[in-house]
Amino acid sequence: MGSGAGRYRPRLFADTGNGTQGGFSVDLNIGATGDMQILDQGLELDAFFEQLHGAKHALLLSDYDGTLAPFHIRPEQAKPYPGVRECLDAIGAAGRTRLVVVSGRHAHEVAPLLQLSEPVEIWGCHGWERLLPNGSCGSPQIPAAARAGLYAAVSQAAAAVAGMKSDGQHARIERKTTSVAVHWRGMAPAVARQVRQVVAAAWAPLEREPWFGICDFDGGIELRLSGRTKGDAVATALAESGSGTVAAYLGDDLTDEDAFRAIAGKGLGVLVRDQRRSSAASAWIRPPEGIIDFLERWQRAREG
Repeated sequence: MGSGAGRYRPRLFADTGNGTQGGFSVDLNIGATGDMQILDQGLELDAFFEQLHGAKHALLLSDYDGTLAPFHIRPEQAKPYPGVRECLDAIGAAGRTRLVVVSGRHAHEVAPLLQLSEPVEIWGCHGWERLLPNGSCGSPQIPAAARAGLYAAVSQAAAAVAGMKSDGQHARIERKTTSVAVHWRGMAPAVARQVRQVVAAAWAPLEREPWFGICDFDGGIELRLSGRTKGDAVATALAESGSGTVAAYLGDDLTDEDAFRAIAGKGLGVLVRDQRRSSAASAWIRPPEGIIDFLERWQRAREG
């Protein structure tokens, strides 16, 4: 990353006796072309990091795909951006931050990709699954009618996209505990739009049932069991952490908007993506440099 005007380059450093209080200071230079842009004009980042430095409890929540790791056509190969694993390990080793990953994946899929030194709490399936660091996992009890609907959704999606491909790439259908997702990552935009159209039409009768809703995400469409979102995972973690906790949520996708709304007024929501979009987040950073900078700042604040 270059330097100069319009760059956002916060740096945390030890008190050198020059009159700064609280053990560190934050140097802010925020501009329209910087690494971080403020989306909520009421946000004061220097105040946030000062509170983080002195807080008894800290909570750092993050999405996985598209946030801690780049998207990949083969999801099992979506490894973290270089440096992310080391940053998270350092934050965890300091012992003053509760780390939580909130993903649309099955909860058990995330840990083997992250490969952190110590296990962390993982919420999967958009808040329906909860995998604790001790290995215990809570999964939902799905009504029989909803289970039947999910099975039907797989068959309907398969029939809808049969024969559709782009540069040899077929739409990928994924059955999860509480949803069915159709992925078109890697397909030409025109073909991807056609996939979305035919799948949404095939699922329309199921969407009228009380169990389900259709949601778009980056690279696909999903028929999801209604009743929980990533926002519920964030709300639960915030409630468990207690008053005075300094918290942040990092996410990239439309599915992270529920989490941004849940943390609004209680912590910092950070949109992580190459292009800015309308969001309930308070700030925006570009990966991978922006995510590394943020994690390093968090680490330094908690180690001070």
